[in-house]
Amino acid sequence: METTATPAAPGTIPDGASVQCFGRKKTAVAVTHCKKGRGLIKVNGSPIELVKPEILRYKAFEPILLLGRNRFSEVDMRIRVRGGGKTSQIYAIRQSIAKALVAYFQKYVDEQQKKEIKDILLRYDRTLLVADPRRCEPKKFGGRGARSRFQKSYR
Repeated sequence: METTATPAAPGTIPDGASVQCFGRKKTAVAVTHCKKGRGLIKVNGSPIELVKPEILRYKAFEPILLLGRNRFSEVDMRIRVRGGGKTSQIYAIRQSIAKALVAYFQKYVDEQQKKEIKDILLRYDRTLLVADPRRCEPKKFGGRGARSRFQKSYR
């Protein structure tokens, strides 16, 4: 018994419509559950407006500010973030929000609006949709770090 998902006609999004996307930065992972709703965005159970540190709060808001609140008015987002530090978590959150909205629009709205959203996000900052592959290099013997060596002496 196979079930195939058929995209809904524009304006008729089903009640159970939801997508799940993740964002990553270093070792921080944010998973966003995006579903039909009334515009709530919560991070670990608290509103996104209370994200700490305050200096980086606008980084988490970037996808919302770029695309406008009206695109987020009919979806609820629940974000779970763990691992990494505070800064990495904020970058993971912003990436997962952007990816979840693109996936939601592709699956339940229409391809044209999804393309518009994707173009706006990519023009602003590629890391909103594409993960940064850089990782911390492990330390090796013979030095204090990954690349630095102890001073060599000939006598």
